[in-house]
Amino acid sequence: QVQLMESGGGLVQAGGSLRLSCAASGSIFSFNAMNWYRQAPGKQRMLVASMTTGGITNYADSVKGRFTISRDNAKNTVYLEMNSLKPEDTAVYYCMALSTRGYWGQGTQVTVSS
Repeated sequence: QVQLMESGGGLVQAGGSLRLSCAASGSIFSFNAMNWYRQAPGKQRMLVASMTTGGITNYADSVKGRFTISRDNAKNTVYLEMNSLKPEDTAVYYCMALSTRGYWGQGTQVTVSS
C-alpha cells in the first residue's frame, strides 16, 4: 500500500515562501511521475507541477518562475519550493504519485494573506 505524507503548509504573507514536502512509503522511482496538485475552495483540483522519473518537469503557467519541484531519491521525498507567493496560491496542496493509477496524499493547507 502506497502512502504519501505532505507537510510544510501554513500561513504566509504575500511575497513569502514555503517549501512543501511529500514523503513516500516506497521508492519514488517506482512511479512514472510525482506531481503536486492544488485545490482552492469552490474550484477544481489542478496540476501545479510534475516531475517524471527521468527528471523532466512541467509547471502550470500560473506558477512558472515561482515554484520549483525537486526530489531527494535517498529520502523518497519530493518537494515543492514556492516563492513570491500570491493570495491566489491559497489552496490545499496534494502530492500524487502516478503509476498504473494515482496515489494521493491527504493534502496540506497553504494560505497566503494579502
